[in-house]
Amino acid sequence: MCVNENELPEENDCESTDDNRPRDSVTAMGSVITHRGDRVIYCLTVIGQIEGHYILPPSNKTTKYEHVIPSLLAIDEDEDIDGLLVLLNTSGGDVEAGLAIAEMISGMKKPSVSLVLGGGHSIGIPLAVACDRSFIVSTASMTVHPVRTTGLTVGAPQTYRYLQKMQDRIIRFTVENSHITDERYRELVLNTGELATDIGTVLEGKEAVDCGLIDSVGTLSDATDALYEMIDNCGE
Repeated sequence: MCVNENELPEENDCESTDDNRPRDSVTAMGSVITHRGDRVIYCLTVIGQIEGHYILPPSNKTTKYEHVIPSLLAIDEDEDIDGLLVLLNTSGGDVEAGLAIAEMISGMKKPSVSLVLGGGHSIGIPLAVACDRSFIVSTASMTVHPVRTTGLTVGAPQTYRYLQKMQDRIIRFTVENSHITDERYRELVLNTGELATDIGTVLEGKEAVDCGLIDSVGTLSDATDALYEMIDNCGE
């Protein structure tokens, strides 16, 4: 679960450096503000399911979009924070909530880097590619599949068109924020030979990089090094 704007550490909540910039601090909800020298980054965790307009059962680990969206605004406007690191281990979830978070990340002024750990499935894919640079560990996987719906479904052409438009939105955002082509992504979505009870494709670390979805296979240190380098370049 991620922090909201009220859980961002206040100035007196964490130790300061000589120039009054915050030192390493763990927030109440598990996200971290850390630093290297005078460069400060905020680490945001996206875990479990992306919760949308309906509250999931208490037994579910969730990332709540109504917490993350204002937090991203606070991070982008905070002069003490130089960059954003997003750690993902998510099974996916609500499409519109996930796209909303992804759009917020892609629109930030500050450098951002994502790292997929464990899994970055379904709507977790746009979240991973929304950052300026994306990494995936070699053991992680990403599931690309069509949009699904639950609950009452009206068997009418309008329903199909609605789902198709939603799928197109996801594909368009992903293609615009990664190096994969529209044609290749649609091939992965409609693959019938990969999953036993569904259509789609499971990509492991290097496969996600080879198809252009993710920038690099790397570790936590690779992701943080890249982010600090981007911060340094922005300051030049």
